[in-house]
Amino acid sequence: QVQLVESGGGLVQAGGSLRLSCAASGSIFSINAMNWYHQAPGKQREMVATMPKGGSTVYADSVKGRFTISRDNAKNTVYLQMNSLKPEDTAVYYCNAQVSTTRTPWSYDDYWGQGTQVTVSS
Repeated sequence: QVQLVESGGGLVQAGGSLRLSCAASGSIFSINAMNWYHQAPGKQREMVATMPKGGSTVYADSVKGRFTISRDNAKNTVYLQMNSLKPEDTAVYYCNAQVSTTRTPWSYDDYWGQGTQVTVSS
């Protein structure tokens, strides 16, 4: 099994910064893309940033220039540095990763973290 555990959420004033972390653990053989999504109350879950292994990053238009995704492949960890936060960034942030396990190294499946709340006050 594979587990993704997020940390770093919290309450911050508009204009502030937060750094989210997501560590993957378990029977991991390889990780392809590692991604961040968010879901605001009453809205669908949306992609915030994606980082393929060795590929180019992609950001949602709403966060370009403010958020930065990065990863440490040796630690199976992905980060999201969020700067210049706005009240509309308030949401639950989820980590997602495409992982193959030692049991099925040829097959990648999607795994999700439990989510971490980010609240930005005006």
